[in-house]
Amino acid sequence: MPKIEPFEKHAREYEEWFAKNENVYKSELRLMEKLIVKGGYSLEVGVGTGKFGGPFEVSVGIDPSEEMLKRARKLGIKVIKGIAENLPFDNNEFDWVLMVVSICFVDDPLKTFSEIHRVLKKEGKVITGYIDKESPLGKIYEKNKEKSKFYKPATFFSTKEIVKMFERSGFKIDKIYQTIFELPSKNYKIEDPKEGYGEGSFIGISAVKT
Repeated sequence: MPKIEPFEKHAREYEEWFAKNENVYKSELRLMEKLIVKGGYSLEVGVGTGKFGGPFEVSVGIDPSEEMLKRARKLGIKVIKGIAENLPFDNNEFDWVLMVVSICFVDDPLKTFSEIHRVLKKEGKVITGYIDKESPLGKIYEKNKEKSKFYKPATFFSTKEIVKMFERSGFKIDKIYQTIFELPSKNYKIEDPKEGYGEGSFIGISAVKT
């Protein structure tokens, strides 16, 4: 079953996190801008409240949480209730797919990537963002996840694990960027992304359907 209970119960607090950690959010947006595809017919898997799908103007968003979708609708995003492992779309339908901070909440990440591969057009791109479990912030999240309203049911992955799943699902890695080099605090400043991984805690990858 999709891990939706925390988001159904605490959707408002989820939204508040972005306001309280505005510069972290802006650092993540700045990284994703390096990878995002302009135009075309697009899908966000795990659209949530639209914090990424809204700014990047995705065509359609899918999420299993109705409470999250209510908020995404207010941004004008066309949304559908559903799960990542069984996308209700035709083969070769989308030019690009976005998935940010959602992979740790799906039941079957490999099947999720296979579904994304199926609905993408040939040479279409998938763009994902996530917290690397081997990063400083990832280790903190892992250590404290039992106390977290949102991350208790999460399964975190390393970048090497994500790359391997992409390749097993029929993708070729295009670009990798990283950000959040300093641990978030009240004095956290917006950071510029840099290529690669191994230093930053938030990683963004674009991969091409082969």
